[in-house]
Amino acid sequence: MPTPELVTAPATEPVTVAELKLHCRQDFADDDALFTSLGVAARQWFEVALDRQLVTASWKVRLPWFPAGDIELPYPPLQSVTSITYKDTALVTQTLSAAAYTAITNRTPGVVQLRDGYSWPSTGTDVLAVVVTFVAGYGAAAAVPDLIKAGIKLLVGHWYERREAVGDKALASVPFAADAIVQAARAYRF
Repeated sequence: MPTPELVTAPATEPVTVAELKLHCRQDFADDDALFTSLGVAARQWFEVALDRQLVTASWKVRLPWFPAGDIELPYPPLQSVTSITYKDTALVTQTLSAAAYTAITNRTPGVVQLRDGYSWPSTGTDVLAVVVTFVAGYGAAAAVPDLIKAGIKLLVGHWYERREAVGDKALASVPFAADAIVQAARAYRF
């Protein structure tokens, strides 16, 4: 599957700066920008490691043609499909009627499935003729599982204490607890 494109980024982070500072036992404002940056980076790290979208975001996936079966969408949980457009055999962009498909949101990963009596339309020879725009994520920040939020806090704490790639402290990789959370919450595909 081609690399998805982010259309609309999450509006909030799953863990606030105040929560990150509390976890790191810091109560001064001098490092607020650093905590903000580390919080975003930790969320992104977990999204990649888990193959999940945490807070609601909108994505686009471009495909060379319609598949023989369902269209599997990345970054569960899938909330909805906004639109499916395609270039027809004359290379004119068309929008597939929402009546032709349904979004299966209660499985991981989410899929787009044709309804009975419909078939995928023929596409032209454009390299990426089909565009699926969809919304993914657990919802608002409050809906992100506490296990993942704990992992973000652990990772930020680790990075906050170890700000250099090399130093006089013992080098340490990602904490075992963060790796364990990834193993417990990752979106596996079979």
